[in-house]
Amino acid sequence: MDFDPRSPEFIADPYPAYRRLRERGRAIWYEPTRQWLVPHYADVSAALRDRRLGRTYLHRFTHEEFGRTPPPAAHEPFHTLNGNGLLDLEAPDHTRIRRLVAKAFTPATVRRLTPTIDKLAAELVDALCADGGGDLLAGVAEPLPVAVIAEMLGIPPADRGLLRPWSAAICGMYELNPDDATATAAVRASLEFSAYLRELIAARRTAPGDDLISALIAAYDEGDRLSEQEMVSTCVLLLNAGHEATVNTTANGWWTLLRHPDQLELLRAEPGLLPTAIEELLRYDTPLQLFERWVLDDIEIGGTTIPRGSEVALLFGSAHRDPVRFADPDRLDLARADNPHLAFGAGIHYCLGAPLARIELAASFGALLRSAPGLRLVREPEWQPGYVIRGLRELLVEV
Repeated sequence: MDFDPRSPEFIADPYPAYRRLRERGRAIWYEPTRQWLVPHYADVSAALRDRRLGRTYLHRFTHEEFGRTPPPAAHEPFHTLNGNGLLDLEAPDHTRIRRLVAKAFTPATVRRLTPTIDKLAAELVDALCADGGGDLLAGVAEPLPVAVIAEMLGIPPADRGLLRPWSAAICGMYELNPDDATATAAVRASLEFSAYLRELIAARRTAPGDDLISALIAAYDEGDRLSEQEMVSTCVLLLNAGHEATVNTTANGWWTLLRHPDQLELLRAEPGLLPTAIEELLRYDTPLQLFERWVLDDIEIGGTTIPRGSEVALLFGSAHRDPVRFADPDRLDLARADNPHLAFGAGIHYCLGAPLARIELAASFGALLRSAPGLRLVREPEWQPGYVIRGLRELLVEV
C-alpha cells in the first residue's frame, strides 16, 4: 500500500494514493496505525453523523473495557486539556458546552466582526506589498485568524505571539503515532497554555471585559455550569481550531491558485466568484486530511464489519476527490456550484467557527486579489512534516 503519512512525497501529493485506496475498497485495514481507512465520500459523510462512532469512548467505557491501553501518565496534562474540550467530548457534556460557546458564533455576531476583519486583512496585505513580497504564510495567513480569535477571547495583543507556538505543539499530538519528542512538546505547551489561561480567567473574574472568557464566567455565575478546566480546554480549542485550518487554507489555497493561472485570472476578472472559489479551495486541497472516530458499537462499511473498540480514519482529502460525488474531482473549478465538501466536518461536531473562517478567508483572499494583482511565486514551497493537519512551511511571493 502506498498510503504513507510519514513520507514527504506522500504528504506533498497524497491524491494518487487516495485514488488507489478508493479502488481497493470502502474500509481498508492499515496496520501501522491499527486503523480502518475510510476513503469514499458517502462513507465519510455518513460516519461523521453516525452516533455509533465517537470522538471519545470514555463517556461509556473505561480504557480497559474498551480494550485500550491508557495513555502514559507523563502525557496526562495534554489529555486533560484535550479531553475537556468540545472536539473530544460527547453528549451530554458536549451539548452543554457547545450551547454556551455557540452564543459567541451566531451569524449576527460574526457579521459584526466583518469590518474589523476586513481592515486587519487590508493592513496585513498592504504591509506585504510595501515590502515587495515575502512569506505570505507568516505575513498574512497566520496573523489574521490569530488576531481575530484572540480578540474574541480577550487575549491582550502583547501576548498573542505565544499562541501559535503553543497551538502548533499541541496539534502535533493529532498526527498519527506521534513520537516522544512531539508528546513532550505537547505536554509542555499544554501546561504553559493552561497556566496562562487560568491567570487570564482569574483576571476576568475581577475585571470582566467584552469578550468570550468574560461571557463564559458570567454564564457560570448564572447557573450554566462550566468548570474551570472546561473553560480552559474550550479556550485552547477555539484558539487552535480558530486559526489552524484558516492559516493552512490560505497558504495552501494560494499555492493552488499560483499553480492554476487560468483559474487565478478568472477570479481576478470575476471577483464575485470569491465565495464559491473559497469553497472549492477548501475541497481541492483541504487542510484537515484525516479525522478519527472510535467505534462505540459494531458498524458495517461496504460489507466489512468493524467491531467495537476499533478506530476509523476518515480520509477527508480522499472523500473530496471521489468521482462518485464530485464531477471531474481532480480539476480545480472555482465556479463549482455543487460542492458539499466536508472541510468543516458534519453532525454534532460541525465546526462552530465555519462562518467566521469563511469571512476571514474572504477578507484575506479579497485583499490580496485587489492589492497584489501581480503576485507571483518566488520558489516552490516545502510541506510541513505533519499529514493530518497538512500545510506549508512558508509561501514566498513577490508583488
